[in-house]
Amino acid sequence: MEMFVEILKGILFGVVEGITEWLPISSTGHMIILEDLITLNVSDDFWNLFLVVIQLGAIMAVVVLMFKKIWPFRYSKDKGVQVKLSTLNLWGKILVACIPAAIVGILFDDILEKYLYNSIVVALMLIIFGVGFIVIENRKRTSFRVSTLKALSYKDAVYIGLFQLIAAIFPGTSRSGATILGALLIGIDRTVATEFTFFLAIPVMFGASLLKVIKIGLSFSLMEYMILLVGMISAFVVSVIVIRFLLSYIKKHDFKIFGYYRIILGIVVLLYFWLA
Repeated sequence: MEMFVEILKGILFGVVEGITEWLPISSTGHMIILEDLITLNVSDDFWNLFLVVIQLGAIMAVVVLMFKKIWPFRYSKDKGVQVKLSTLNLWGKILVACIPAAIVGILFDDILEKYLYNSIVVALMLIIFGVGFIVIENRKRTSFRVSTLKALSYKDAVYIGLFQLIAAIFPGTSRSGATILGALLIGIDRTVATEFTFFLAIPVMFGASLLKVIKIGLSFSLMEYMILLVGMISAFVVSVIVIRFLLSYIKKHDFKIFGYYRIILGIVVLLYFWLA
């Protein structure tokens, strides 16, 4: 009975991860808040690993849905294996954008986790970046400087990477929220900003998961492995739905609704912990 309850909790965490990883509302922030409300009966080491590795389920949704855009090789009987240089060029920009966050994650992961991974920091960053979305989207922009992935420059990728660095430091910022906000700020179209953010998640999350596994290892109980598995599966399924929704939504709408949601949630969290 206990294992069944914990597995249900794992599914719930996976659903929350699948929704919040792609919407610019902070997956890590929601996971920290959810853990304050619903505690998994697992070891501290497993929880620290679970928070990161569960995101692999969500990342696989991007790989499956956008495989043709991110896979640089194609095969035909006449010409054999061919390399799509435009896709390799895209991966170059993705890797450049990932460098700042990767350096900080490798050097300061333990320190950041110890001092900043708490609900108060999460709440403040939810509010701050929520205001940022509303302010930027309220600008009367009629056109964007960059409207295709191909037009995205390496300089643009560096700027977006610096915004991703903020998310790597402060939980509650939202990796997708920070990179989309940064991209909008420098004149990149919403669809391009969103897709590039999805692609950035692939090396970031695989790298973060590998780092956690190296640090913590894999010596866990059967129940903990089951929790991780169902969490990843539910995160994958929900992510497929959410990614399709978001790509459709931003064709006709802006990101202000997510800004308002972030502000409201941030205030609720501050009040919850102030009154608790």
